[in-house]
Amino acid sequence: MKAAMLAMIGWLLAGCDGQRIAKLEEGLATEADVRREFGEPERVREDGDGSRTLEYSRQPAGRQNYLITIGPDGRMSALRQVLSPRYLQQVQPGMTQQEVRDLLGRPAKRVPYRLSQTEVWSWRWLDGQQEKIFNVTFDQDGRVQSAGSTDELPGDRP
Repeated sequence: MKAAMLAMIGWLLAGCDGQRIAKLEEGLATEADVRREFGEPERVREDGDGSRTLEYSRQPAGRQNYLITIGPDGRMSALRQVLSPRYLQQVQPGMTQQEVRDLLGRPAKRVPYRLSQTEVWSWRWLDGQQEKIFNVTFDQDGRVQSAGSTDELPGDRP
């Protein structure tokens, strides 16, 4: 029952997100417009060029993470759904946990493995209609050891 309820919430969020996105135009929408449509971001990252990146995660129930960039002029310069092959392929061995978080947003779950001194972060995403899990394994120094996707199985759902 819990899995079905979370799946329904994820589906509803995805539908609502499409309506929110349609109301925001790059170069015109302001940070206030973004916050009105999406609410308070989970995290705000100050970027070196004077822009700010607002993070809106739909994990663990959904399969999207949005990173919305507000330029130095206070207008939205980019709205990206980052749980897609284009961004997942950028995760490379040696990257830090912070670099991965900045690229993909908050994971659905984090699992530490004490014996191997590793930690696995997982994101739920869609490859077309196929439900997938993207896993990143970090070594004891917090650097990417490996990354890859698998099909999401019923037991993987939150």
